[in-house]
Formats: sequence, structure tokens, C-alpha cells
Amino acid sequence: MDEIATASPSLQVKLLRVIQDREFEPVGGTQTYKVDVRLIFATNQDLEELVRRGEFRQDLYYRINVVTITQPPLRERIGDIPLLVEHFLKEFNEQTGKNVKGFDEQAMQLLQRYHWPGNVRELINVVERAVVLCKGDIITVNDLPEALRREDPSAAQRLALSVGTNSLKAALAAPERQIILEALEANGWNRQATARMLGINRTTLYKKMKKYGIEFDKQYTSS
Repeated sequence: MDEIATASPSLQVKLLRVIQDREFEPVGGTQTYKVDVRLIFATNQDLEELVRRGEFRQDLYYRINVVTITQPPLRERIGDIPLLVEHFLKEFNEQTGKNVKGFDEQAMQLLQRYHWPGNVRELINVVERAVVLCKGDIITVNDLPEALRREDPSAAQRLALSVGTNSLKAALAAPERQIILEALEANGWNRQATARMLGINRTTLYKKMKKYGIEFDKQYTSS
């Protein structure tokens, strides 16, 4: 079960009963069924902190927190990127009927230098986009989103040289605004999905949109 931290209070109660008593009644049914299952829960939030804030049931937390496996963010395991890319490339080739053979060396290096705020989900989006837009059988840097190219260290050096009289704060804000815009466009301006991709909550996304003057209604109606 993904994103267990977002479970509503009523769902938490139902899950607790299933885990404790190993039984449930289907929606609309009256018969009770016994179950013998193993449950795996995933979350990108700190459940202990949510328990302290009263936003997640303590009894449920202790029931599900039997064995914990922490998955490092993608930026901390860049050695996995080529294998993941190969897997998703095969999937999207089958879906689109294309025969893209892979990423060239520069494109792969760029993928491994990027900080991946959206983790593997963002990587999946990047691979799918590249397969769709690629005109040949090899994906190049030009087939990758602007957000990745902006994160390139060499590009960052050029930016630093071009700052001139502009403030550092203004220079750093420009890439973040572009990343948010591209994430919104990639998700059809769905702010919930965009926040999930960027690894932030919706409130933070709203604040950043307001900060950078990104108007949802205006952008959405013009697209």
C-alpha cells in the first residue's frame, strides 16, 4: 500500500482491525472473511513525526512498523540509474512501438548528475518523454527536459558568470521556477500530482507558485 501517511482516520481504523483481527467485510457485504496476508506499506513521510502531531494513529504505527526498510533517494544511488533507464526504456518502446536503443553518453551522465527531487517517478516521466520525443534511435541531451539541462554543473558555472549585478537569490530562483513550470506542464497542471513529483506537499507548491508569480488559471486556460 503506497502513501500510507495519507490514509484518512477512518481508513486507519479499518486497517488496524484487519491487521489485528485478520478479518474484514467487503463493501456492501455482510459476511466476514478471514485473511492471512503480508502487508507492505510505503511512505515518503516521517510517520513518527505524524504520530507526534496526532495525524497518524499510534497503535496503527506500531502494528505496521515491524520491519522497516529505508530506500535512499535516487540522487544517493546514481549507480541504479542505468539499470532503471534500461528497464523503463524497454517498457515504453513496447508501449509506443518504437525501437529506441538507449541514451548516449552525455545524456546518461546528465541523468546521473541531476538531483531527482521526484525520485524514480520523475525518472520514469523523463524516460517516457524522451522516448516519445526522440526522432532517432538514440536519446541525446536535447531530448531531455530543460530542468535537467539547467541542473548541469557546466550550465551552473555559466549562470554564475552571467549573474553580473543580479543578486544571487534572483539567479537561484530562475531554475526553481522553471522546474516547477515544467513539472506542472508534465502533470497537466494537476497540482497534487506535481507536488508528488517534486517531493513536496501541496501547501509548499502553492507558496512557491505565488512566490514566482505562476498563475494556475491563466496558464491552464492558455494551454
